Amino acid sequence: MTHKQTDKPILNEAEMTFGGLGIAPRLLDVLLRLGFKIPTSIQHKAIPVAVEGKDIIGIAQTGTGKTLAFGIPLVQQILKAGNPSAGSLTEVRSKSLGRGGKGLIVLPTRELALQVNESIQKIGREFGIKTAVIIGGAPIRQQIRIIRDNPHIIIGTPGRIIDHIEQRTLNLHDVTILVLDEADRMFDMGFAPQIKKILHTVPKDRQTMLFSATMPDGIVKIASNHMKLPVRVEIARAGTTAENIEHELFVVKKDQKVSLLIKLLEEYKGSILVFLRMKFGAKKICSALRNVGISAAEIHSNRSPGQRKDALEGFKLGRYRVLVATDIASRGIDVKGVELVINFDLPENPEDYVHRIGRTGRAGMAGKAISFALPDQGSKVREIERLTRLCLPVSKLPDNLPVILNQIPDTSNNFNKRNYSSHRGRPAYRQAGHAYRTGRSSSGRFGYGKTR
Repeated sequence: MTHKQTDKPILNEAEMTFGGLGIAPRLLDVLLRLGFKIPTSIQHKAIPVAVEGKDIIGIAQTGTGKTLAFGIPLVQQILKAGNPSAGSLTEVRSKSLGRGGKGLIVLPTRELALQVNESIQKIGREFGIKTAVIIGGAPIRQQIRIIRDNPHIIIGTPGRIIDHIEQRTLNLHDVTILVLDEADRMFDMGFAPQIKKILHTVPKDRQTMLFSATMPDGIVKIASNHMKLPVRVEIARAGTTAENIEHELFVVKKDQKVSLLIKLLEEYKGSILVFLRMKFGAKKICSALRNVGISAAEIHSNRSPGQRKDALEGFKLGRYRVLVATDIASRGIDVKGVELVINFDLPENPEDYVHRIGRTGRAGMAGKAISFALPDQGSKVREIERLTRLCLPVSKLPDNLPVILNQIPDTSNNFNKRNYSSHRGRPAYRQAGHAYRTGRSSSGRFGYGKTR
């Protein structure tokens, strides 16, 4: 059972500050020095509930500031536990931080773990908050040394957390606050057994904060079985995309996809993220882009932590204009000013469309998302449109596509797709790359109607 927080309108500028959210004065000072003045909607709604120690289910689209929504209350609660006589924390100094409770943040990817750690360090460093990042692909001996230093907050991926538990190098008996970040993604990635084990390992008497962009059945079960009357804080319907993102769709044959990609990269000059489903195509696409003088890097599970860090840092700093990635990067990449996200392959799950395109149009900035659909992927497009409640506008292929020798094989894996069929015999489009007919049909918008 959950209690849903009622939406209260933000009436004036004073309410749109961190000042009235129950945050301790000294923590407020740190936020102001870091340039955080106006909370996002999820921060405005979640922080007052979380600082009271209540369990939370936070539903918000990607790029809305969820990290601080749980990070600020987490730091404050640990400071309280380590210095209970401080009251409102007005007198807390780093030297007075004792050994109270411990926080555990579980999230799906290494990149997201490092990003969250950076954010927690920014707000907690002044108070002596120590963190430990335990992720796969990194030296486990070094992680053991950090854990032995008794950090206040552990940030890790499910698999590596379980590794440490099984090797008895990590004891979670003193965890008082558990955060499950991007919970739906962890379920999508097959981490449900690890999450279940973690939930049974941490003490029952704890605060649990669960944040997700969607609300699948697995998360509902966690709320029912492992949370205490959680307050549901929702700022957008599951599957909602940012309003400031422009969407575009090209219907394209697989042997035209690289040519279309290069044509678009000639048109758009800013930082661009290109998403594929399969990691084996990333290297070939990067090679094709470099051959035409476009600086590109790849990021996927076959790359080492050092290579992934170099790719991400290089993309942030502008050393690489294009980052080619699998869905490992659809969450956790927070790069300012990404002009365009290109779905070279449509995602396997429609929810991943929301997370992929959330890499652009962040923090109120404008962004654009362009997707490539093969002629037989109409069902996948409809799934995305149903989830997002959008009509993806289809554009005609540009004229004079560049001729690319040795086009990269289709990386979409042709998974369980139905054709863009016609409705009552009317063709859905004249040819690949041309706009759909706009006749009404049982599908409500597109001429292809429903497939049977």
